[in-house]
Amino acid sequence: MDIADLRDRILKQDRRALARAITLVESARPDHRAQATALLDELSKAGRQSLRIGLSGTPGVGKSTFIESFGKMLTAQGLRVAVLAVDPSSARSGGSILGDKTRMERLSRDRNAFIRPSPSQTHLGGVARRTREAVALCEAAGFDVVLIETVGVGQSETVVAEMSDLFLLLLAPAGGDELQGVKRGIMEMADVILVNKADGDLKATAMRTCADYSGALRLLRKRPQDPDGFPKAMTVSALQEDGLSKAWEEMITLTNWRKEEGHWAYRRATQAQFWFHEEVRQGLLARLQQGQVPHHMAKLDGKVASGDMTPGQAAKEMLDHLS
Repeated sequence: MDIADLRDRILKQDRRALARAITLVESARPDHRAQATALLDELSKAGRQSLRIGLSGTPGVGKSTFIESFGKMLTAQGLRVAVLAVDPSSARSGGSILGDKTRMERLSRDRNAFIRPSPSQTHLGGVARRTREAVALCEAAGFDVVLIETVGVGQSETVVAEMSDLFLLLLAPAGGDELQGVKRGIMEMADVILVNKADGDLKATAMRTCADYSGALRLLRKRPQDPDGFPKAMTVSALQEDGLSKAWEEMITLTNWRKEEGHWAYRRATQAQFWFHEEVRQGLLARLQQGQVPHHMAKLDGKVASGDMTPGQAAKEMLDHLS
């Protein structure tokens, strides 16, 4: 693969080249990984940045509908929008439906939009391991906004916050005990909470749910990267496209404040450090699959299963073997 040609085409906003590059960075083949690293290094010199928005929410809350309506609103303003949607992979077959382009039919036909679904595989947090690199490719391709949609909500879901500038939490009205939302992991990461489906018979319920979450947010410790009034809860209707422009205004207000106060640059720097450490960890784990290591692991597995060794003893022996 001609990395220089691929780099030039991406910088010229060639969508096919972008899709090919994302396929390259998602590959686990050693030669592909070397090419992907070289490509990302070349593209980083362009210095292009997008607004990265992470979006999380329980299945059925309307994430795809929200992204389509929100994305169409942004493209109508002349902005270019990339959507990186992570679909859950089957624990049995390893397969994924990857149906986000089908669910976002209008947005997928928009010339100013790019949608790329990826399988979550075995990675925690509903974020594919290479999603961060796909974000960097979209930035280099000149997209103004990159939306990162994850598969659902959980404590590990917060990894999406390590690759985004803003983290949105999408909630449904009448979803049960509203105080469940005060779970520390996900609530402390959210910059804006959007209560979706605020229309029809559910509008009054959505308003009450929003008020509950607004009260819960005031109980959390104030973060240094937030101006007064943030994080905040708002109601939106993705179906009727109501409240989306107001939500976008609040996102821009928060983004501009963070840039002026230096939090934007600091956050990007700490995220880069986080992913450096993550790459080292993943590289060390990959070594467990090389050479005679799997054979030695299998022998220790048998001893642990039979009770001849405790897990701690086996782990110590394995680590001593590696060193």
